[in-house]
Amino acid sequence: MTASNPAHDESSPSPGGSRPLDGAHLDSTAQLMNAITSRLGSQLSLVSLNGARRPVPPALVLVAHGSRDPRALHTVRILIERVRELRPHLPVHLGHIELNEPLLPDTLAAVHGEGTGEAVLVPLLLSRGYHVKRDIPEAAATAPAPLRTRFAAPLGPHPLLVETLYARLVEAGWRTGMSDSARRASGVVLAAAGSRDPDAAVDTRRTAQLLAERLGVPVVPAYASAAAPTVAAAVRAMAARGRHRIAVASYFTAPGRFATECAAAAPWIAAEPLGDHPAMARLVLHRYDQALATPEPAPARVLAKA
Repeated sequence: MTASNPAHDESSPSPGGSRPLDGAHLDSTAQLMNAITSRLGSQLSLVSLNGARRPVPPALVLVAHGSRDPRALHTVRILIERVRELRPHLPVHLGHIELNEPLLPDTLAAVHGEGTGEAVLVPLLLSRGYHVKRDIPEAAATAPAPLRTRFAAPLGPHPLLVETLYARLVEAGWRTGMSDSARRASGVVLAAAGSRDPDAAVDTRRTAQLLAERLGVPVVPAYASAAAPTVAAAVRAMAARGRHRIAVASYFTAPGRFATECAAAAPWIAAEPLGDHPAMARLVLHRYDQALATPEPAPARVLAKA
């Protein structure tokens, strides 16, 4: 039986008498210090040079749909951290329409409990549809008085989404420098969730158009549910037109069942969902700022009877 080499024995003390710190410990320490620094920066940003406390800005409430896939919640939480890093002084919260906690009404109650008088609801959704038009306003209507709520537009369509889609395709293997012959044989299916609302289809088609201009190849929208064509049908139609290098761009904010099913229909490469890409955090803040810059509609006047 050979003796262990002290130079390689992790249980042996370091020359100073203490055990060496392992990488995991260093990583956790760095994360803790970053969190403390971020929190201190957030607090200091609320104090002006003369020591007076600045007013707290309206809270940003990111409204996610919710998913049974645990990867979705993990992705959204990372995205929120990116938003906080970009704007440390801004209160950022998460609320779900369904399936995950906290639900949006509970989040709004918590925002009210913190003393914040106003919240801007930014949907983590990519087009107009039932959730944007009905579910979110109805949930906001349950917010405790006197919390005021504003509604931001959905994330799409927008050039920052297109840049994220492009980056995800490149990560999956899309070639940035194609020959003319390769370009003529290539195409993209933009896989979206789908909705019966015609405005949602308009928004998705606009994103497909912008992505086609960015890539220089045809981009066809397709849907996982509630609308046609399906991803498989769009792939077949594109192949029938001589496009045999077909990629699937995942027009989903986070991993989940729909994204997985659509990726499985890709005959060539399938990109990852938009997820926590840095451009997504910038887009969330853009929608927040846009909502604050938009004048609120004046309350309707009640005309007295003559």
